[in-house]
Amino acid sequence: MRFSRTLFAILMLGCTKWTQAQTPHVSPWAPVELNSLPPVASLDKGMWMKGDLHVHSSHSKESSNNSVARIIDYSKSIGMDFLAITDHDNHVLGDVAHNTWTDPDFHSDSVVLLYAAEWTTTRGHGNVFSAKPYDHQRFYDVRDQRDIVVGSIKKELGVHLSANHPSGKDHFGYSYDMVDSIEVWNSALWSKNANAIMIWDDMLSSGRKLTGRGGSDAHHGRPDSPDKATKNSYQAEANYVGTPTTWVYAVSRTPQGVIDALTNGRVAVSANPNAPRVELYADTDGDGKMDMMMGDNVKATGKPVTVRVRLVGNTVADSTYTVHVIKNGNPFRTLQTTGSVSNVEFQDTPTLIGRTYYRVEVEGAPTPYPQVPKSMALSGNMVGLSNPIYFNFDPQF
Repeated sequence: MRFSRTLFAILMLGCTKWTQAQTPHVSPWAPVELNSLPPVASLDKGMWMKGDLHVHSSHSKESSNNSVARIIDYSKSIGMDFLAITDHDNHVLGDVAHNTWTDPDFHSDSVVLLYAAEWTTTRGHGNVFSAKPYDHQRFYDVRDQRDIVVGSIKKELGVHLSANHPSGKDHFGYSYDMVDSIEVWNSALWSKNANAIMIWDDMLSSGRKLTGRGGSDAHHGRPDSPDKATKNSYQAEANYVGTPTTWVYAVSRTPQGVIDALTNGRVAVSANPNAPRVELYADTDGDGKMDMMMGDNVKATGKPVTVRVRLVGNTVADSTYTVHVIKNGNPFRTLQTTGSVSNVEFQDTPTLIGRTYYRVEVEGAPTPYPQVPKSMALSGNMVGLSNPIYFNFDPQF
């Protein structure tokens, strides 16, 4: 009996000490109030520029009737401000001495040209954008290495890496932690981008401030004569430069200005060059003036903010536009406006501690694009989308 009581006492003492030693678990990754965030850039010291960030010339082996000169001349004719000709590096096997940039027609007096290429790998495709020539061979060489190696070379080269068609056949199979943007709208066929949008929202909801962009991924131009036609020539009437069009709010009309705006997320995407541009602003202090726009990130105050959606450009006056508001990856509000009014507002209170983002997608009457007449049917009622406005996103995430 004495042994049993002694053993019981020892066991109870151990349990008591074990219980007292327990402390509530606190996740080191739990949301906390941020000390400060970089100030928001000016809302009026920039310019809207439109362009296409994914086009292939005849330097890509599967393209046809689409020379560098043809693409640039066409872009100029429809008023494009910038262009990225993104030929596949598997065509030149990483040999930048013979790629698009050395083509004698790779120049323009009006269209800002980026140094770009489609990084074509076993694990998928990504577009590389740069304001100046870079050593693409080095990036091509590490295409099959681990992400930590790829990311280090990308950083050394100082380029902007964007995930292409992330849910398609050549989906992006690398870490999204090393990309600066994601192609959420690939080609005129809007319906095929649902999974790309889902991936984008997943990344945003998990704290990654990742710019959404578009790209036509056009490969084929119109033949100069019937004998030059190929089995893919029909695509030029359905998907060509500008389907969709990416808009950036840049502080300078330069390659670096375009890339900085793309990286910062001051970006919208429209169905074509003629479709309205979707702009997103917010008044965070209640003074009636908009003080942040899409791409901007501020600390939440715990008070309501007013968010304004604007459609700028060729709206149809007697048409109704439906604005779908997405908050933290989920449908939040459905609003309507008309082509004659072209703006609508809503209010909400971002959480004081923790992340919140809002973005919008707009549907309405298709805008004619006469040069690519069959693109309207592929885009359907999708007019355009904005990038998010952000609250409490940690720049050091």
